[in-house]
Amino acid sequence: MKPGIAFFDFDGTITKKDTLLEFIKFSKGLPLFWFGFAVCSPWILIWKLNIISNQAAKEKVLSFFFRGMKIETFEQLSLAFAKQKIPALLRTKAKAEIKLLQEQKFTTVVVSASPGNWIEPLAREYNMPVIATTLEIKDGLLTGKIASKNCHGTEKVRRIKEQYDLSIYQTVYAYGDSSGDVPMLQLADKAFMKPFRDHQ
Repeated sequence: MKPGIAFFDFDGTITKKDTLLEFIKFSKGLPLFWFGFAVCSPWILIWKLNIISNQAAKEKVLSFFFRGMKIETFEQLSLAFAKQKIPALLRTKAKAEIKLLQEQKFTTVVVSASPGNWIEPLAREYNMPVIATTLEIKDGLLTGKIASKNCHGTEKVRRIKEQYDLSIYQTVYAYGDSSGDVPMLQLADKAFMKPFRDHQ
């Protein structure tokens, strides 16, 4: 058997902030960021009231900011964001935990509801595969929709099981910080909720 595998949520667990929000600020600027969320606020409210799904609300936001953008432009912005902004958002304790587990020969995996576009460049530096939300593209343009399902809640578990045979690992760890991570945490032998919150 392999020594172990550890699944890490990204936003709020490895990072100090939600990277989708930070990416929108980075790519669109603060005035448009605040205007866009004012426009989208009714959809966010009815999501909070459990009237629409997390995915439906997220697609409203993605559509406002990115529908019609060339995927090449989006990828360039994602790479710039990954290089210029994400390193300062990483929690020191999370980085240390990843390094420790890798030294113990664990497979370490990022599992995120955010698009993988800006997570993957950074994750490659840490030798971590990424399971993340994929954005829909048609004719080279973002549609504002999510391809398949948002990688959140039970979808995280489905995607993990689709890609990994957990029975071949001696132990399974999972790290998260929100209700959307609970199904993934329940999958693990050892689960950690908000383990790095008191650390920068």
